[in-house]
Amino acid sequence: MKQIKNWILGGLLAVVFAGGALAGDFQKGLDAANAGAYATALAEWTPLAEAGHSGAQFNLGAMYATGKGVVQDDAEAVKWYSLAAEAGVVKAQYNVGVAYYEGKGVQQDDAEAVKWFRLSAEAGYIESQYQLGRMYAFGFGVLEDDAEAVKWYRRAAETGHAIAQYYMGEMYDKGRGVPLDRVEATKWYRLAAEAGDGDSQYHLGHRYANGWGTPQDDTEAVKWWRLVAEGGGANAQFMLGEAYHEGKGVPQDDVEAVKWWRLATGALIKGGKARYRLGEAYRDGRGVPQDSAEAVKWFSLAAEGEYNIYADNAQFNLGMMYYDGKGIAQDYAEAAKWFLLVAEDKYSIYADNAQFYLGLMYDKGEGVAQDYAEAVKWYRFAAKAGHAHAQFNLGLMHENGRGVPHDDVEAVKWYRFAAESGVAEAQTNLGTMYAKGEGVLQDDRLAYMWYNIAAARGLELAKGNRDIVAKRMTAEQIAEAEKMAKEMAEKIAQNQQKTP
Repeated sequence: MKQIKNWILGGLLAVVFAGGALAGDFQKGLDAANAGAYATALAEWTPLAEAGHSGAQFNLGAMYATGKGVVQDDAEAVKWYSLAAEAGVVKAQYNVGVAYYEGKGVQQDDAEAVKWFRLSAEAGYIESQYQLGRMYAFGFGVLEDDAEAVKWYRRAAETGHAIAQYYMGEMYDKGRGVPLDRVEATKWYRLAAEAGDGDSQYHLGHRYANGWGTPQDDTEAVKWWRLVAEGGGANAQFMLGEAYHEGKGVPQDDVEAVKWWRLATGALIKGGKARYRLGEAYRDGRGVPQDSAEAVKWFSLAAEGEYNIYADNAQFNLGMMYYDGKGIAQDYAEAAKWFLLVAEDKYSIYADNAQFYLGLMYDKGEGVAQDYAEAVKWYRFAAKAGHAHAQFNLGLMHENGRGVPHDDVEAVKWYRFAAESGVAEAQTNLGTMYAKGEGVLQDDRLAYMWYNIAAARGLELAKGNRDIVAKRMTAEQIAEAEKMAKEMAEKIAQNQQKTP
């Protein structure tokens, strides 16, 4: 959420509100203040303000707000701003609204803030129009009312207020107070972006990248992200790194990608993924020399942190570094700790991989006490999510009666899932089940088919078993089995193309 503006410090009112000596005294104070002689300005304006001169009252408020010529004092600033506000000075009304909104010099009170913003907004003060829209949009001091928010945002936006234009884009983007309209949203984001609003420039980049309300254009997306990134916008720096990583809108360049990701590591939202990307870069030696220890460092930094929606990616990879002993001493217990975090996160794209490795570790007693039932539990979670090697291992557990009762039918079921996903060992075992008639009706043609597919993947055991089965088959049966193998291999290839 964009923050409310602070006091108006831009300065002092230069308007002369009374004629004669009062006007002269006011101007003397103004000249003194502009020359930095604040003590003189204070001496000139104090009696005017006490006599009801609203310009002097406003200027005294500004002096106390900024601590120029006086000890900074929010309560005293509000006192003088309030007197000027009651006399109809719109900038003072705005400042009193800010004081109540932020609780500066007065008790925080959103309803009172709305009252003062409304007075100033209705008088045409643009900043108050924007702030009043914001109060309605978020339900601060008033009932939330999107239509009313749009009304006030629009008034400010149409006079060129960039942040109001940004919020107009957001309202159209979400269909709040207006019909959802991505083209109209893009129009407002563009106006704000062209006025230099960094958030709008960042959003406009996303709209070009995704073709939201404008033709998709990676080059244009990069243009807007670069504007923000070069000004220090960390989220845009991350997106620029992604563009170089993927070669979208710019030539693919891993070195340049790493440069921008490194700058983005402190970003509130994208920082976690930037740290994760650096871990990947060092792990794989892309854009930097391969360095497993440095990869562990960045994965560790990415694995924790508030607002880090990419922590699970880093946690899984950190688990793998501990499991394989790459860049850090091999530590199965530590690997299991990280795998468990990810395995229990049902929204993680790495959950099935982590579940598979937990199953494997319980199966082998690596970092945890060996426990076949626990291994089956984790294999089953991963297998149901479509993890082919977990499906194969679950088949093994059923065939061998480890952690579950021996059950050839169940073993065949899981071997088939894995085999059709391309796991050659599952194809071999499934061939054996058909050759022996275990869990299925005995069928040499299907046995030959699965052995033949696995043999084509280089498994010598499958090749030998195929040749054994062939000795008891007719030439016609072998020809049919080879045809079946060709068709099944094509199906498996299609399945693998569908698998992300």
